[in-house]
Amino acid sequence: MFTNPNLNEYFYWLVNNRQSDRGYLPEPISREKISRILEAARVAPSACNAQPWKFVVVDEPELKNKLADAAASKVLGINHFTKQAPVHIAIVMEGANFNSKFGSLVKGKTLPLIDIGIVAEHICLAAKAEGLGSCMLGWFDESAVKKLLDIPKSKRVPLIITLGYPQTEEIREKKRKTVNEVVSFNKY
Repeated sequence: MFTNPNLNEYFYWLVNNRQSDRGYLPEPISREKISRILEAARVAPSACNAQPWKFVVVDEPELKNKLADAAASKVLGINHFTKQAPVHIAIVMEGANFNSKFGSLVKGKTLPLIDIGIVAEHICLAAKAEGLGSCMLGWFDESAVKKLLDIPKSKRVPLIITLGYPQTEEIREKKRKTVNEVVSFNKY
């Protein structure tokens, strides 16, 4: 087994310093960085190796701004920061393979949605490793997104992830439940 204390420290640094960034600098992101982030996503694990995803990278400013409009809500006052992000990645849920579909049916779980959660965090951690901020968006007008990006009506878009250089390097204090509230050993 390969172990490196510096890599271990770096991994936990990434986990503790990755946050949902809602302010971005107006700097473009190189295609090389985007490619490395997408490679981290491509190799993410999935149930029965179904890989039930496709990534639509939006970095063309006019289209990105229309996508941002589809994510913002005037009524709720949310996601108005999205136009600042130079890149949006829409995650499209693709069909799963037979084993994943069968497992989803038998176990009453939508395994592809779990897989998309895994791949989304790979994207966000890779972005942090590249010096970028990210934010997962679940609130958006899915019909408008599909129309803008020519995604078939039969597909689902569970998440959009914004990427950009964060406006601030400040890491907010994490407000989380205590370990005792979320962990037990051997029984509930």
